[in-house]
Amino acid sequence: MAIITVAELKEQLNLTDDLGTDDDALLGRKIDAAQDHIERQLGFNLEARYGADDQDPIPAALVEAVSQLAAHWYENREASLIGVNGYALPFGVQEIVDGYREYSFDG
Repeated sequence: MAIITVAELKEQLNLTDDLGTDDDALLGRKIDAAQDHIERQLGFNLEARYGADDQDPIPAALVEAVSQLAAHWYENREASLIGVNGYALPFGVQEIVDGYREYSFDG
């Protein structure tokens, strides 16, 4: 299950009610893809790690990372090129993820 809603992503994108529900399915796919991408980088499932009654809530920074990445992928349906620099992730997302990432060294 996604940790942010389509309504929350619309708020992040500053989308008005004029859009209606036309892009809701697309926005939902962007949320799912962003969360999956971040969970793969982290090495764990966010909902399995956080959010249950006996667990800490999902850190706001990780919720923000999912929101920023989903918004970026919605606004930039292709790879982004700003000037002469290409960016795979919006500024800040990688830094947020790195702070929560788990490393293991199986030998």
